[in-house]
Amino acid sequence: MNKKLDRRKKYTRKVLMDSLITLLKIKSISAITVKEICERADINRSTFYSHYKDQFDLLAQIEEEIITELQMYLNQYNFEQEQEALQMTERLLEYVVSKYEVCQVLLNENADHTFERRVMHVARSFLIQSKFTHDDVDSDISEYVVTYYISGSIYVIKQWVANNMDQSPKQIAQLINSFRYKV
Repeated sequence: MNKKLDRRKKYTRKVLMDSLITLLKIKSISAITVKEICERADINRSTFYSHYKDQFDLLAQIEEEIITELQMYLNQYNFEQEQEALQMTERLLEYVVSKYEVCQVLLNENADHTFERRVMHVARSFLIQSKFTHDDVDSDISEYVVTYYISGSIYVIKQWVANNMDQSPKQIAQLINSFRYKV
């Protein structure tokens, strides 16, 4: 009985998340109502409120899930080694492919940039911990080098998503990682 309840909760959360993502394709989060989400998901509003406070909380949960999974991927690799950095980048891009619709909505030019800033913060923290910059880069400006690299990488990914992922994750990973050695 408990497994059935867990499956129902998972299903409910998934359809609510999917409904919000679908609505975000056509309007901003502030223009979306809980009623619209529930109608699209065919879920009762009281059920919605048993899971989330409002549409902003639902969006925050979607973003948090992606951020948590992003951190998990990052922590599996040693970014200081070129081959592992390439593998990590490719796996992250494969993850983006698996979450294409969500990433397309969260990373589009008209979206709120909160998610993008959170991704930048996670990546920046990871790169600083992994001593990303080259030995010949002055420690006073290494923070700027990391910011430059992350910003460029995120915009390459945004462009790739906007272009319906017209290149393979491997090709984009190679491109992003080639920037690392030119910085």
